[in-house]
Amino acid sequence: MAGEDAGALSFTASLQATCQSQRSHLCVGLDPDLDDLPEGFERDPEDVLRYVVAIVEATAEFAAAFKPNSAFYEAMGPAGMEVLQAVVASVPRELPVILDVKRGDVGHTAQRYAEVAFDVIGAAAATVSPYLGGDSLGPFLERADRGTFVVCRTSNPGARDLQDLDVGGRPLYLEVARRCREWNTRDNVGLVAGATYPEELGAIRAECPGQPLLIPGAGAQGGDVAAAARRAAGEGGDEPFVISASRSLVKPRQGHDVHAGAAHAARELRDQINAALSRTPI
Repeated sequence: MAGEDAGALSFTASLQATCQSQRSHLCVGLDPDLDDLPEGFERDPEDVLRYVVAIVEATAEFAAAFKPNSAFYEAMGPAGMEVLQAVVASVPRELPVILDVKRGDVGHTAQRYAEVAFDVIGAAAATVSPYLGGDSLGPFLERADRGTFVVCRTSNPGARDLQDLDVGGRPLYLEVARRCREWNTRDNVGLVAGATYPEELGAIRAECPGQPLLIPGAGAQGGDVAAAARRAAGEGGDEPFVISASRSLVKPRQGHDVHAGAAHAARELRDQINAALSRTPI
């Protein structure tokens, strides 16, 4: 699906179909840290590409989506953007690539950001910041076959600084969620909600039924995978979502090479999510 039109399907419908066909809600983060590459890989762009493609090949069987964070490629300069494009192109066509860029700017600038994410990089979806309001998201939202994941309740400790501020008797993140529901006129608006805050995630799901959730924080940040999965799946157990992990998947475990370690970790996390969904949803 990376860079390809999804025909008559909206992004949400396409993502849900992929989760069902893959029997997975796992989103694999593709974030190569130049200061912490595995043994046998150097900092040069060719080696970084070889490393990330190995992760894609190892985990595609267990994944419903992939999520490269643009910052890790921009850090390599102009060559890094070529690496990012090549990484996106290496993902099997049936699996969506969510470009993690958290863009947010005035409309004419947002138009260029959307073109870069969808047309130049070839992503199926992108993350955006809602701080500038609905018109700043318009260039992303107008493409029904491409997804837009709006930052709502993030996984980091400092999320409470702004996202919990009282707005009319309830926290700001729920007002963002309400706006996301209103903006979802093309069935392509999702929300970013961290696994580290499962109660808040459940409130977001209740506010935005039927909309996809992108859930970071399940790996190295220590989020509760089972609680996040059950709340994201909703009362019926079939709402669209993907749980994302990067560092916990791409670092080889003791006794494993990069390929085998990533495959093992991805399988474990996919199975953990699926096991949670086999129980009574919260």
